[in-house]
Amino acid sequence: MSILKEKMTWLGTAIVLVVLIVFGFAMMGSVLGSEPKELPVALVVLDQPMELPTGGTLEAGKMIQATLSSNSSLPFAWHIVGSEEEARKGLDNRDYYGALVLPAGLSSSLYSLVTSSPIHPHVKIISNEGMSTQALAVVTQVLEQALRRINTELSLQLLEQFGQPMEQVPVETVKALVMPVNIQEEVIHSPGMNNASGNAPALLTQIMWIGSLVTGISLFLASKKEVGAASSRWSVIAVQTITGLTIISFASGFTIWMAMSWYGMEMADAGGTWLFLWLAGSAFFLLQSSLLNWIGFRAMPLLVLLMFFSIPLLNMAPEFLPQITRDWIYSWTPLRFAAGGLREVMYFGGLDAAASNVLILWSIAVGFLVLLLASGFKAGRSTATVSNP
Repeated sequence: MSILKEKMTWLGTAIVLVVLIVFGFAMMGSVLGSEPKELPVALVVLDQPMELPTGGTLEAGKMIQATLSSNSSLPFAWHIVGSEEEARKGLDNRDYYGALVLPAGLSSSLYSLVTSSPIHPHVKIISNEGMSTQALAVVTQVLEQALRRINTELSLQLLEQFGQPMEQVPVETVKALVMPVNIQEEVIHSPGMNNASGNAPALLTQIMWIGSLVTGISLFLASKKEVGAASSRWSVIAVQTITGLTIISFASGFTIWMAMSWYGMEMADAGGTWLFLWLAGSAFFLLQSSLLNWIGFRAMPLLVLLMFFSIPLLNMAPEFLPQITRDWIYSWTPLRFAAGGLREVMYFGGLDAAASNVLILWSIAVGFLVLLLASGFKAGRSTATVSNP
């Protein structure tokens, strides 16, 4: 059992524990136990109060609004808007994960249920699927549950306010009063066919990160060989940069073609998706190559950790994440801007919808392009020192 006396055995065990802790936090700690908090949802109240023949006022829209707003268990941040058109505009602009529309005439329709001319009212739930399928499930499920409870309350209130004993109420009216309000559901900005349930932007981002990393490592090794052959370091770095961006252009186009032709991924704007994916891949390549050229393969642990810390966050709505994860990882990781921009391009109308993420990725690309080219001068000064002792 001499192996147990070797320092390397215990050092290896300690390293394994450190690796498990770091990658455990990266893959699980940053997302496990997450729950939705303050999901922005639009509420449209078009209903007008109705004066009852027996006295009093029926204000179903206001009652529903008060019930929903006062329910602290709902994971929503309500935004009151004046019209359905305004709510839809906010959904298109990715301001809301969903909207609840209480129509005009809701109160009068509810009253009609106990008359000879009943009109069954409808409320509408609009779910913004393109923003997050995870948030879509929560918005739809929680709103349906809340409206079912409200339906029960409305049923009791209507019977009390109308003052009609149960035996005098027709059977059809009783059936209508059991579920006074019908729920209509509408899904907008649907990802389409074979989009991994709306997670295709995250998948494309991961593929592009790995592809650009392989490109960066290959060209970094090739450039070291060229510099060893006494070539100009700055010119080698310049060629490395141009070659890498050319490869990324081809790789991004091939990835889009592969996703569509091999796997049947549906894309409304394949050209815009390719352009944005090229921009994201270029930003990744320049970031990775800059670190490799400045600090060598010591940059690899940083790049690997960045990838593993970022990947679990790409498919999650930020409102689901713990605050520490949002502040310390989600707020700055470049993979998040790439995945978010792809989501906007693919599901919300093309490159125009992704303007903010395009600007951020351009800034990353330009900043690391300057840093990458500057590494040529740094290496050149180092060579001059060695050759002239």
